[in-house]
Amino acid sequence: MIRKQTINAILAFLMFFCFCSQLWAQTNLQELTATILHKDSLFWAAYNKCDTESFPQFFTNDVEFYHDKGGMTIGLDGIISNMKKNLCGTNTFRLRREAVEGSVKVFPLQNSGVIYGAVISGEHVFYIIEKGTERLDGLAKFTHVWLLKDGTWKMARILSYDHGPANRK
Repeated sequence: MIRKQTINAILAFLMFFCFCSQLWAQTNLQELTATILHKDSLFWAAYNKCDTESFPQFFTNDVEFYHDKGGMTIGLDGIISNMKKNLCGTNTFRLRREAVEGSVKVFPLQNSGVIYGAVISGEHVFYIIEKGTERLDGLAKFTHVWLLKDGTWKMARILSYDHGPANRK
């Protein structure tokens, strides 16, 4: 017969284990969120500056980009080419992107409890910069899939959708 002290010790251990597991999961999620938000901010800083030389570090070779107005682009070369030609093709016209505060969320992607990627989604606004003047242009939603491969985070899938005027809310 198991003694009451033994049962209490087992229950205490199980409660401690559950507490530690929850604490580890919460810390892990906080670290993941901080990492993805940081990577995302680095990408958008390069985007806003048209730093096309640094773009490849942010994408997988088989990246897929789906845009509800501009169509689909497959592959790293296509993404970089489009950004150089369209977004950064002239010094007289630029776009600046800004996330809508409070809208951005990060969700882990796991396999057997191991994080292999993350989804980041939210809303963002775009400003057109022409002749030294900036004006608010539009609002859209975004969803990016970041994958962790060989210790490096890169975007593999990008969705940009529900584009419309910035004042539609």
